[in-house]
Amino acid sequence: MIPSPRRHRLAAAASLVLLACAVHAQTSDPAAPNSPAPIIERNAPPRPAVRPRVTAPKPASEPAAQPSALTADLFYEILMGEMTARSGDPGSGYALVLDAARRLRDGKLFQRAVEIALQSRSGDAALAAARAWQEALPTSRDARRIELQILIALNRIGETVEPLRAEVAATSQIERPLLMAVIARNYSRASDKKLAASVVERALVDELKSPTTGGLAWATVGRLRLNAGDNSGALEAARKGQEVDPASDAPPALALELIDPSQPLAEPVVTRYLASNTKATPDLRIAYARVLVENRRYSDAQTQLQALTTARPELAEPWLLLGSLQMQAKQDGAAETSLKRYIDLSSSQSNKDTDAADRKRGVTQAYLALSQLAERRKDLTGAERWLSRIDSTEDLTIAQTRRAGLLARQGKLPQAREIIRALPERTADDKKQKFLAEVQLLRDAKQYQAAYDMLAQASTAAPDDGDLVYDQAMVAEKLNRLDDMERLLRRLIQLKPESQNAYNALGYSFADRKIRLDEARTLIQKAVQLAPEDPFIADSLGWVEFRLGNTAEAIRILEAAYKTRPDPEIGAHFGEVLWSIGQKDRAVTIWKEALLSDAENETLQETLKRLRVKP
Repeated sequence: MIPSPRRHRLAAAASLVLLACAVHAQTSDPAAPNSPAPIIERNAPPRPAVRPRVTAPKPASEPAAQPSALTADLFYEILMGEMTARSGDPGSGYALVLDAARRLRDGKLFQRAVEIALQSRSGDAALAAARAWQEALPTSRDARRIELQILIALNRIGETVEPLRAEVAATSQIERPLLMAVIARNYSRASDKKLAASVVERALVDELKSPTTGGLAWATVGRLRLNAGDNSGALEAARKGQEVDPASDAPPALALELIDPSQPLAEPVVTRYLASNTKATPDLRIAYARVLVENRRYSDAQTQLQALTTARPELAEPWLLLGSLQMQAKQDGAAETSLKRYIDLSSSQSNKDTDAADRKRGVTQAYLALSQLAERRKDLTGAERWLSRIDSTEDLTIAQTRRAGLLARQGKLPQAREIIRALPERTADDKKQKFLAEVQLLRDAKQYQAAYDMLAQASTAAPDDGDLVYDQAMVAEKLNRLDDMERLLRRLIQLKPESQNAYNALGYSFADRKIRLDEARTLIQKAVQLAPEDPFIADSLGWVEFRLGNTAEAIRILEAAYKTRPDPEIGAHFGEVLWSIGQKDRAVTIWKEALLSDAENETLQETLKRLRVKP
């Protein structure tokens, strides 16, 4: 028969009591060090709980059976506490369970009292239960961990110094890295973040001095300083951590997040570690290479990846990154070798450096890159063959867009446009990407008027879309509608004052036509401020300096830009400046390099034709 609701509740509560008290003589350890901070209110009285969650005790090796201290009165008290908490009076239920916990000295009951208080959003009651737990069972790490979490949630950060110091002391060396990560995560939730960093530093005072733990401890303090917006303090912590423990990877990992032109001392922390530790973790070198790429320091990133692939050729990921950089630098043969090496390693069952999903995404990226390399050498059949190996539905749009480009290059523009138009539109972004892909097909086919008309119509419908405005300006320049181009770029500057591409394009246009050169320099200098590491913007600055007659400055800027990025357009400008001062042999050498990279580059071809040079 179906029991009545009252009997059902009574049975559930009785089961709960039996679970809580069956092993009351031993202390449970359910709270892991990375448990999230509870959500509580500082002084709220207990409110009715909504279906409290009960966690069954974990299996544990049982000590020898001992006589139970659970009397009938205590059993009844616990039962009434649970029923009272469930029936809408958690305050009374909390008091009954906590009293039973004290009398039995049972960790599970103390934990249950904490849970009742937390479910009622009564932080002070939860803290009182946790401290009573510690008083009854001084060796319980669970009690201390829960007390720490509650204090942090209540923003009583100053009271956590001693319990945190005790928790660190009780943690083995092998578990310290995990504990430090938990400390950084939990204390980052404090509302007073500067105080949190200061408190953790005081609690870790002994660890900060130790050669074995100093690097990790200082990195933990540094992360909390960084979380508080104190970048200089975070860098100081990274440097101190490295001084104490040069072999630790924690300080350089922190310094990686601080690399910026405004923090010139951050990068040396990373480079010192990589130079002095032959067993430096590959992940850190890869992360460093990624930071260098983000800062457009492609040559430096390539150097790091070449060092890693030499030292650890069995790792897959560095080969993909290296191949991508080599491809960008027009080192096509080396890029193809690196990308194929990545595919071979990724398909090997013994490769464990990434999970299956990451490997699949990486292999797709490699196929796309190899297709592009084949297209560069006009092997359109080979390019299609690489695309046909992509079987991921998630990458369908990219693969089909590349396939459409191949058709367009073969003069099959209508078929190419149909492929783009047939792509699915799951989101508004999908629709926009399809549109831009079709416009790019028209631009590549030199159908500039059709591309301009499409962009003009789209811009009318979305007048504040900066991407559309910029693309329309670039097509207007191809149509020699220079007034339209200037109008559109000035509108883009109004829409997006931080758009370095708008300043650069307008300034370069003036410089290339030898008009309004002072304004051109001002515009390009603004672009340089917004993107100081961009070699193409540096090329524009060098070109306007040349137009202004500052040849030595132009050579300095263009030489650095070409070294960073040996692009054929930069090479065309650099060579022309050298040619103008009589360094014709050097100019011809640079032009030959540029032709090998991209013989069809319009700027390069126009330069050679105008100067009547045949390298």
